[in-house]
Parts: sequence; C-alpha cells; structure tokens
Amino acid sequence: MFERYQTVRLSLLGYTQIQIATIIGRSERAVGTYLQCYETSGLDGLQIKFAPGRCERLTEEQQAKLKQTIMDALPHEVGFTTKFNWTLELICNYIEREFGESYSTRGASKLMSRLGMSYTKPTYTLAGKDFALYRLRD
Repeated sequence: MFERYQTVRLSLLGYTQIQIATIIGRSERAVGTYLQCYETSGLDGLQIKFAPGRCERLTEEQQAKLKQTIMDALPHEVGFTTKFNWTLELICNYIEREFGESYSTRGASKLMSRLGMSYTKPTYTLAGKDFALYRLRD
C-alpha cells in the first residue's frame, strides 16, 4: 500500500511515471495502473484486492480422472516405484505425465483441497490373512 500511496504523492508533486517507476522500483505499467485506479476511484481504488490466483489448468474431466486415480489406485499401479502412499510430489508428477501440466506441491495441495481431498497420515493394518490367523488363535 505504501508504494501505491507513494506513487500518487509523487505524481501530485509533478514526477513523471518513468521517474516514479525508478523511485519505487516498479514498472512504468504498474505506476500507470496505480494512477489510473486513483483517478477513477480515489484512495479506495488503491486498496489491494484478493488475488484469485491462476486459472484452472485441468479440465473438470481431468480433475475427476485425477481424483478417481488417487482414490482407486496405488502409485505403483500407475507406473511409479513408490508402492503405497500418494504424496504431493507424486501427484505433481502424475499430473505432468498424464495431462502435460506442471504444478508446484503447493498448487497440487490447493487442487486436492478443491477436489475435497485432504492429507492423512498413513496407518498400517494387519493383512487380511494375518488378522484371520490372529482371530483363530483367540
């Protein structure tokens, strides 16, 4: 916010957009945007608004396929060396391999959240036959 207010102040003092850009360390385009927002909406126009982030890169069908794969298949079943647990890194690799889109782990985490999925720590249980043997001994 300081930069935006400083831009307006310097403009009112008679500095050019190029000079202001040099002083505040922003592009001339950014300075022009700040000044235009100020001219149309006053100081309220300088308020920082929520940034929605990058638009979706996977279609709804691709997202559905990704979710279904994570829910129904283990990583080794879709070609990874890791046997049992999906990680964000594996999900990023899967997305790039299957859909040609690159995601950061943070981006993949947000995508999982939008898909209604959350991280859970793996738990280990006895295999079915071991459990049955254990119950037979009781």
